[in-house]
Amino acid sequence: LVLGICNGFQILLEAGLLPGAMLRNKSLHFICRETYVKVENAATPFTNACKPGQVLKIPIAHADGNYYTDPVTLGGLQANAQVVFRYCTVDGKVVPGACPNGSLDNVAGIRSAQGNVLGMMPHPERCVETMLGNEDGRHIFQSMLSFLEQKKVAEVR
Repeated sequence: LVLGICNGFQILLEAGLLPGAMLRNKSLHFICRETYVKVENAATPFTNACKPGQVLKIPIAHADGNYYTDPVTLGGLQANAQVVFRYCTVDGKVVPGACPNGSLDNVAGIRSAQGNVLGMMPHPERCVETMLGNEDGRHIFQSMLSFLEQKKVAEVR
C-alpha cells in the first residue's frame, strides 16, 4: 500500500501514479485549519473501517492543494469509485463552500485504479489521538492495518 499525504499526494501526481495535478489554492494563500471530508468509497484498503458517507474532521496545511484534472479523467475517477474523499460540511453536504482550496468537484483524496495507492491533501496523521483534537484520522490507519492483517492471514492459508 502507498499513502501520500499532502506533499506526498503531490509527488504521486507528478510521478504519474495518480492522475491530475495540484494548483495553488484558489485564495492564493497558505491554509492551515480543520476541514471535514466525506468518505465517498468505504470499500478500499484505506477506508474499510469507515462507513459510506461518514464525515471525518481532518486538518489541512497547504498552499498548493487545489486538485485539478481534465473532465474525461474526472469522469473516469467518478465512474470507477476512485474519488475516496470529498470536502464537505460538518453534516456531509458536498457543496462548493465546503471546499477550502478550490479543488475540482471538492476532491480531497483519490485512489489508483488498482486500489493500492491513495493520495489525499488532509493530514490524518495529525488527528489520531484525543489530545491532538480528535481521532478521526485513526480510521484510515486502522483500515490499512486491517487490510494488511487480512492479507497476511490469506497468504498463510
